[in-house]
Amino acid sequence: MEKLDFKDLRAFSEFIKNISEDIGFRVSSRGWAYILEQKRHINKDQFKRVTDAINKARKKGFLPIDFTAEESARDFAGVERPDTDNIVDQFGDWLRVSNNAADNYTPDWWSGEKYYIQMVVEKIDLVTLFKPVCEEYHIPIANSKGWSSMLQRAEYARRFAEARDKGLRCVLLYCGDHDPDGLRISEFIRKNLDELKDVEWSDGVNGYDPYDLIVNRFGLNYDFIEENGFTWIDNLTTGSGKDLASPSHKNFKLPYVQKYLKEFGKRKCEANAIVVLPQVARDFVRKIIESYVGVDAKDRFKHKRQLVRDELEEFLSDSGSGLLLEQIFEKIENR
Repeated sequence: MEKLDFKDLRAFSEFIKNISEDIGFRVSSRGWAYILEQKRHINKDQFKRVTDAINKARKKGFLPIDFTAEESARDFAGVERPDTDNIVDQFGDWLRVSNNAADNYTPDWWSGEKYYIQMVVEKIDLVTLFKPVCEEYHIPIANSKGWSSMLQRAEYARRFAEARDKGLRCVLLYCGDHDPDGLRISEFIRKNLDELKDVEWSDGVNGYDPYDLIVNRFGLNYDFIEENGFTWIDNLTTGSGKDLASPSHKNFKLPYVQKYLKEFGKRKCEANAIVVLPQVARDFVRKIIESYVGVDAKDRFKHKRQLVRDELEEFLSDSGSGLLLEQIFEKIENR
């Protein structure tokens, strides 16, 4: 095992930048700890040293400030930058976008389908990991950060209500940590949604009753962890720094904690662990999705896109707009 020198931040930064090129997407500081542990460059007790080193390197400029995945809620809104194109050139670009409106138009992907699916994951790294697959199937995905906010629950519940009104079966796919509270969160999803069934939105829309919602906690589960050799952390320390496995913890004697300790012992596996095998994780989640929509779902979605293209092409041809646009493009290029 090649030991890392956390004091030499420059060398450490170059080392993980080289690994980053092979990964192909950004992960959080915590996710990097799992990657380095899986590659046998650190031990389990060095996770905090990794996250501290990465954050110091970002501050000092050895790593890009946006090297790690961050919460989108921290992004600035309202940032404006002057356009660099000539206004006429930009006008041409806008027209070209309009000319390809069929590829920017969002059809009702779920029309005629049996299920409507959304996904919630417990860690930001899992959004980055699963997002490409979710985009293939037009599935919304979000990070719940543990016990999700009331507004977040209400928002995806509203989409479920709209889907049910169209005759669709609603499915919530969930992936979270394998620890007492991580398992408990998935068990309490329906209860948390049920608490919001009587809400009312400012536009008068009512809440969603999840009585028939299908909740599928597809990971992290014990068998999947063992099959792929993911990292078990030998403690049950919570986000507050307290040990859930200690008799002094207020929840220690609760049935869900005792059941977990009896089944799995004093250890946990955080959801970040699966970022070390991205293709395995993506193939796994694709299989889960296709168990509902079928293996031919993407062909059906492609057909819906083609119907939109055909409709626009017919309009441009019948109205003469297509020819007019070609003439405008030619004048812009030759001016």
